[in-house]
Amino acid sequence: MATEHSRFEFDPGFVSDRLRVAWYAVLGALLLVGGYAMYLRITQGMASTNLTSTTPWGAWVAFYIYFVGLSAGAFLVSTLANVFGVEAMHRIDRDALFAAIVSMAVALLFVWTDLGRMDRMYHPFVWRQFTSALSWEVHAYVAYIGVLVTELYFSMRYDLARVAERGSGLRARLAALLTLGRRATTEASRTTDRTWLTRAGIVGIPLAIFMVHGGTGVLFAVSKARPYWNSGLFPVIFIVSAVLSGTALVMLLYVLRTKLFDDEPVDRDLLDQLAKLLAAFVVVDVALTAIEALIAIVSFHPHVVETWQIIAFGEMSWSFWWFMVGFGWVFPLVMLSKREWRRTPWLMALAGLSVVIGVVAVRFNIVVPPQIRPVMEGLPHGSYFPSAVEWATSAGMIAVGLLLYTIGAELLPLTPLDGGDH
Repeated sequence: MATEHSRFEFDPGFVSDRLRVAWYAVLGALLLVGGYAMYLRITQGMASTNLTSTTPWGAWVAFYIYFVGLSAGAFLVSTLANVFGVEAMHRIDRDALFAAIVSMAVALLFVWTDLGRMDRMYHPFVWRQFTSALSWEVHAYVAYIGVLVTELYFSMRYDLARVAERGSGLRARLAALLTLGRRATTEASRTTDRTWLTRAGIVGIPLAIFMVHGGTGVLFAVSKARPYWNSGLFPVIFIVSAVLSGTALVMLLYVLRTKLFDDEPVDRDLLDQLAKLLAAFVVVDVALTAIEALIAIVSFHPHVVETWQIIAFGEMSWSFWWFMVGFGWVFPLVMLSKREWRRTPWLMALAGLSVVIGVVAVRFNIVVPPQIRPVMEGLPHGSYFPSAVEWATSAGMIAVGLLLYTIGAELLPLTPLDGGDH
């Protein structure tokens, strides 16, 4: 970590060795459980799940769109520094970009697991369907990941070069490799990095909004047989909830990294800015959800009205009231309502975690309830709750993401070595 005496000292990682051992032990246990569940998924196929022909999409699809949203939201938060020049945000832009990359990797793991034929994951690239929204979406994901990696490279390259030049051991060798041969630490090289960082961010903004998460919303919105999904407002709601969850994730990671890795005081002005952003996005998310519900109710469309009854008063009501409304909206808004609380790190970590958990319920309420009501009269009603294999594989894939992030945080300069100034 950077110090007052040596701005080039680089020793990231857990402040406490006990905490490191405990954390990796927890991740190891989750990976073992998830690995065994994945073995059951591969050997037993969809028989290991509670998915049926009536409800073919379940937990894996819900987590897939959730992590795509986390990625897009975290990336858009990073553009506040890299594109729009908000100086205070430079301290968190690398964290946001790396979290976006990891979240996207986890999202693709979930959608791969959901495939009936997992071995055919490469087919969209070999047999393209230009009239398929999903085909376009897969290619957009590849381009988006390329933009994220490019941005993270130009954001970190200067510090990587300094670590490679003045450091030693594994981190120095890895840093030298990741510079891709660009080892200059002159001001001119830094200016070049900033220029390309901004250009990549400008390319990524419309890609993230219109193709990645807006496009994920389109996958649902074009489903004419499900009127609840078949709405032009759906992609917009996806984008807003993505920015909401991404902001909450970045704020949570900032507090945890500063306390557990950097062992430095939290910048309370930066925390206050992130908290205000989060509060604004919560309010917008509540407003759009209310508008969506109002349109559904006054339209008197039986499928949409019954879907909302399932969400609010039926078998998914626990998810709606306790998690979506409680964890996603009410609790964080209370925590964000006072300036003193917004500048208290542990309270803001709780608020961020609450939103991150609450948005999971938003995704489940998007995916599951519209499939419970039959698309045609006379067909049976659906019923769905994830099986033990679905929960265990989900925990394992989330653990993969946490492991990737932790390893990155232990090896890479995700916090600028000069205190946040690019």
